[in-house]
Amino acid sequence: MTSGDRLTHSSRRYAIIGTGALGGYYGARLQEAGFDVHFLLRSDFEHVRARGLQVESVAGDINLPQVNAYNDARKMPPCDVAIVALKTTQNHLLSQLLPPVVRPGTVVLTLQNGLGVEADVAETLGDRVDGDRVRIVGGLCFICSNKVGPGHIRHSDYGRILLAAYDTAYAPQGITPAIEHLAADFDVANIPYQLGRNLLMARWQKLVWNVPYNSLSVVLDALTNEMMTCDATRSLCETLMREVVVAAAAYDVRIPDDFVQQMLDHTAEMKPYKTSMKLDFDAGRPLEVEAILGNSIRAAKEASVNVPQMEMLYSQLQFLDRRNRERSQF
Repeated sequence: MTSGDRLTHSSRRYAIIGTGALGGYYGARLQEAGFDVHFLLRSDFEHVRARGLQVESVAGDINLPQVNAYNDARKMPPCDVAIVALKTTQNHLLSQLLPPVVRPGTVVLTLQNGLGVEADVAETLGDRVDGDRVRIVGGLCFICSNKVGPGHIRHSDYGRILLAAYDTAYAPQGITPAIEHLAADFDVANIPYQLGRNLLMARWQKLVWNVPYNSLSVVLDALTNEMMTCDATRSLCETLMREVVVAAAAYDVRIPDDFVQQMLDHTAEMKPYKTSMKLDFDAGRPLEVEAILGNSIRAAKEASVNVPQMEMLYSQLQFLDRRNRERSQF
């Protein structure tokens, strides 16, 4: 057992790498519950350092007038848990941002969309993963949360995180001690969670939702409710979902037959929502096209699975993303 295993929640230290809609929300919940939380920011740094974080939430508002705010990871202390909440378009920065906060016994929790994101973290940390007991846990967020201003987050629905352990082969790992420790902390912080035994299954299941709704929200300039109230777009969402299911099956990931209908029904029932990809597009930021669509299409091709609707959507998003970046000069 490492010293980190013996920590009580009041002394456990968290690093939030990326204080946006996810990192800011969950980090604020952890600090409010008494954890020692350190937030890495970029554009919001001066505002948050001076005024703290504000969270409007259906689960209860949080106002933190003072937080540990940083704009340089090298100034952050080593932590027991590092939460990676960056957009995957910034994963090329992980080699600069993660090493300063990781020490023997650290758990790295990825709160990112798409396929292969844990592999990016493992590549960044190299032989420190497992070798000195750094553990990687995948976190899949089911939440409607947006950053609406500097240091200001609005959480409107859901909030659950599915936790599943990672190894380099994405083999099912079961419920590991690292996951149990995170779950205990989340209980204290009032963060709902689910424990998963198979990270690859969880990643493909999340893609069943992310591929159609994130992508089409940009291509169609639409909210989720607008897509679901039109028979044509609802049918297109279902077609895309079923392509994801077929691609997953090629990797022995058997998504239940009724899962697609559940996702359609849940989306139809949830509050009108502007997806994270649409928010990025409207702000002129790079889109997570590769993590969500590109990686899953490449995986499908490697398994000789045809996904024509996904490929067409991928081409459209590549064009829109490039033009958007050129116009915004991001």
